[in-house]
Amino acid sequence: MIQKMSLKKPLRRAALFAIALLFTTHFTSACSESTTMMPTTINYPETKRVDVVEEHFGQTIADPYRWLENDVRNDKEVAAWVESQNKVTNAYLNTLPGRDIFKNRLKQLYNYERFTIPVKKSGRYFYLYNSGLQSQRVLYVRDNVDSAGRVLIDPNRWSKDGATALAEWSASDDGKRVVYAVQDGGSDWRTIRVLDVNTGKVLDDEVKWVRFSPTIAWAKDGSGFFYARYPEPKQGTESQASVANHAVYFHPIGTPQARDRLVYTNPDQPNMLHTLSITEDGRYLAIASTPASSGNKLTVVDLQSADWKPRKLVDNLDNIWTIAGNVGTRFFLMTNQDAPHLKVMTMDIAETDPVIKDVVREQDSVLNNASLVGERLLISYLVDVKTEVRRYTLDGKAESVVKLPGIGTAVGFEGKPDDPETFFGFTSFNIPGTIYRYDVASNTARLWAQPKVAIDLNQIAVEQRFYQSKDGTRIPMFIVRRKDVTAPAPTLLYGYGGFALFDPPAFSVERLAWVEQGGVFAIAHIRGGSEYGRAWHEAGRRQNKQNVFDDFIAAGEYLKAQRITPQDGLAIQGASGGGLLIGAVVNQRPDLFAAALPQVGVMDMLRFDQFTGGKLWLDEYGSPSQEADFRNLLTYSPYHNIQSGKTYPAILATTADTDDRVVPGHTFKYVAKLQSADIGSKPFLARIETRAGHGAGKPTDKIIEETADMWAFAAHWTGINVGNGK
Repeated sequence: MIQKMSLKKPLRRAALFAIALLFTTHFTSACSESTTMMPTTINYPETKRVDVVEEHFGQTIADPYRWLENDVRNDKEVAAWVESQNKVTNAYLNTLPGRDIFKNRLKQLYNYERFTIPVKKSGRYFYLYNSGLQSQRVLYVRDNVDSAGRVLIDPNRWSKDGATALAEWSASDDGKRVVYAVQDGGSDWRTIRVLDVNTGKVLDDEVKWVRFSPTIAWAKDGSGFFYARYPEPKQGTESQASVANHAVYFHPIGTPQARDRLVYTNPDQPNMLHTLSITEDGRYLAIASTPASSGNKLTVVDLQSADWKPRKLVDNLDNIWTIAGNVGTRFFLMTNQDAPHLKVMTMDIAETDPVIKDVVREQDSVLNNASLVGERLLISYLVDVKTEVRRYTLDGKAESVVKLPGIGTAVGFEGKPDDPETFFGFTSFNIPGTIYRYDVASNTARLWAQPKVAIDLNQIAVEQRFYQSKDGTRIPMFIVRRKDVTAPAPTLLYGYGGFALFDPPAFSVERLAWVEQGGVFAIAHIRGGSEYGRAWHEAGRRQNKQNVFDDFIAAGEYLKAQRITPQDGLAIQGASGGGLLIGAVVNQRPDLFAAALPQVGVMDMLRFDQFTGGKLWLDEYGSPSQEADFRNLLTYSPYHNIQSGKTYPAILATTADTDDRVVPGHTFKYVAKLQSADIGSKPFLARIETRAGHGAGKPTDKIIEETADMWAFAAHWTGINVGNGK
């Protein structure tokens, strides 16, 4: 489950454009694949049932596979079950001709260079780069904007299997040091180290037990950095440790972690998550605190004061508050207070009781991000899920629109209030991620880094359509296919629908590998996300969650009614909260789908809060300990609503044995119940990755192998005859 972080600006420096990937010129056609060579039955491993029955609010709940919640590293029975499931799954996948074809093709498609948006520090430019098939992205620095880059940190040297990744990083204001986080095996836990940029030497500093700290922020003078962590868990419990008592610390360079200074915590609200940033002038530390996704508190610390006493600017969870920038004591804030589509406001924190004033009022489109750069406000809006960037003066006067390379997604525009130089990245379904250097003063942009793509992407058609959900709500959908594919074709439908998150138009080699074979890719922007602001999210959370499933089901019905996909040619995919989506809609409408690909899904909605980060999702889903929430969760929980006597689509559920965000027990229990139910003869399989977590930090070769397996499975059950890739 990806958690929504309320302080968005530092996160924009992450690698959204690492998804920019290449596909080639060869296309094959789709036709019905013979099933005569496929096994008619699968001998699933026998899964032990245990007598676990509980009563909740007068409702009897059986949980015969609860033992599969145990950690695979500590329970030999669970480890043996995982091994036996993978053996059966691998044997089945080996019968699919498309498996090796997709795998080989994806290796070719992935092999091109990808850049992230550079971060400027004292004339140096820091960025991540992957030459093509490297397992992990490498941190580079340029000593000026157009010089050759040199390697600073290469995580590909850290482990033989490529599963140790460079996660969060931050360069000091003088550009002389980089603080960086090491992620091993996909775990959410991080270990922080410090690198001297000039010498390449790694300092002795080591900070552990860091988790859910998307930003590591340097003090202006480079004396140390701020970060967020949890208390050290008991030995052997790291993978399923609680997410209570998140706290913000300051680490002075050259000192042991034990001396780190506690800056901020909420002991009376232990389930709060803290996200931090430093203002560009270095004076203020800003901390956003939230239990989940609906709103956040906002606290600032004046670092010029001796006591670093936290000052609460917003002390309730009614709205989202995000700092866009500051000029002295005048703060620019994004908020949805009295503005469901968000607006920009200011407050002067030098005042004892600051007055909040509108600067850029709420628009018809949804405000997605705002930056203060070069004495201008650069504000990104979502216009039917597509990006439009508008320029404003600091007093809120509209000036112009930033010209973008096309219709798609633009991110970045970070910088300093007094520096007109900034960068942005642009991508779409048929446009690889490209980096531009933008001059705020002249309102002009030039290329900084562009992938060398060896294909005419004009062969790919992208269109946006709108369809009606069950209650009449208008839902946007993007459809991607080859221009020569005009007849109904096997379709892969993707969705998420939660936590005010959404997937913008973006280039993806994985998805285009499917399109290349004559398939259609569709993404439905269902409720629960933030595509249309606060109301869109609210309409898909807690008691309104069924709207999410109705929207997705309606998308499938629309694709068939419009003859985009044939009646027996629809596959569906979703990950994390999207895995929950896939599990729920398969139970509700098994007749609608030919194949389903739930990834790292939340499948037991009555016990999700018992594991790792589950308590952070209570605001989104509701609490199983509250009767009204419990009864609502029970109506759609994938594990509890498998319907014997109905014919289910083919299901390949994927997870990782060491996922410490959505623990693999969710998928283990779900698949065990599928295999024991009377739901037809199609395969119900678990693909369980080793040395991997929720998704972040997964090496390229494992991504390729997993994608090839999923696409081969979906292609077989939707009727694509996968070509030879030549």
